[in-house]
Amino acid sequence: MKAQQTEKMENNQQSKMAITKALEDNYFKGIYTGDINLLKQIFHPDTDLYGDVKGQPYAKTLAVYLDGVANRQSPKDCGKPFKGRIVSIDVVNSIAMVKARVQMYDFNYVDLLSFHQINGKWFIVNKMLSDVAE
Repeated sequence: MKAQQTEKMENNQQSKMAITKALEDNYFKGIYTGDINLLKQIFHPDTDLYGDVKGQPYAKTLAVYLDGVANRQSPKDCGKPFKGRIVSIDVVNSIAMVKARVQMYDFNYVDLLSFHQINGKWFIVNKMLSDVAE
């Protein structure tokens, strides 16, 4: 019984490390630079995005979201500060929930990202976000 628990803990830690790497290399970097190819590597093609921004409802398909990223001036290009950080990662077998904070332009986002491991790779399958006062 003890060996099984150790194996699960190691797998859980490996999953957290893989998700952290994907967030840092693709998600945060893609948002900061406006590189939709990086974002496409972490988002599942059927991802939907929901939430509120400045108190207004927000609902987009991944295609609409990526189009917006591609057609805006990135925080990097306009010299605006950007900070992305992981608050928490909870992994249960092949699913995970990440709470992240993204500060860019005049926004402070709380992102709740649902992940699913598909063929050994972690993908965001749902993104919920809210702009909060900080």
